[in-house]
Amino acid sequence: MATKIYAALLRGVNVGGSRKVPMARLRALLEGLGLTGVTTYLQSGNVVFGADRGDEDSLAAELATALEQEFGFGVDLLVRDHAYLRAVAEACPFPAAALEGRQLHVTYFSGPVDAARFAALDQAGFLPEEFRLGDRVLYLYAPDGLGRSRLGEALGRPALTKGLIATSRNWNTVSKLVELTETPGAGR
Repeated sequence: MATKIYAALLRGVNVGGSRKVPMARLRALLEGLGLTGVTTYLQSGNVVFGADRGDEDSLAAELATALEQEFGFGVDLLVRDHAYLRAVAEACPFPAAALEGRQLHVTYFSGPVDAARFAALDQAGFLPEEFRLGDRVLYLYAPDGLGRSRLGEALGRPALTKGLIATSRNWNTVSKLVELTETPGAGR
């Protein structure tokens, strides 16, 4: 099997002083698993690597087990390949090039999401903030940023993500992960 390039998106690490996952240890852990071109981006749990085995789900399970053994706590994570990450960026329903990275966010889900899951939200009540669904993703336009977003807060309610792993990235990170998975080892 040829080497394929992936990004692992760890959820809820290195936030508020808890659940620490130092990036150097994370890189060493993945390299120890035989993964290649391991590169981390920021401190928020983004790691790019090459693998000549498995698929997104099996690699996610392998990484989750290794992370729990190494750090002593469970970490929800998603693994996505370059083609998927690029397709998500290209399918953005908002004018990404005209917006600041902090105004546009993507929430990646572990499985499909449909409009019925979000039907109880009165989208008109949150304007000018908006969201759209895509292939296992939700795109959120929050003109004042996520920290001030009432819609972002509403979308983060556990009932809306029940049964799924969900993790969000701002548009700058979305774009950078596409770039890093295109050229493995470039961001180290």
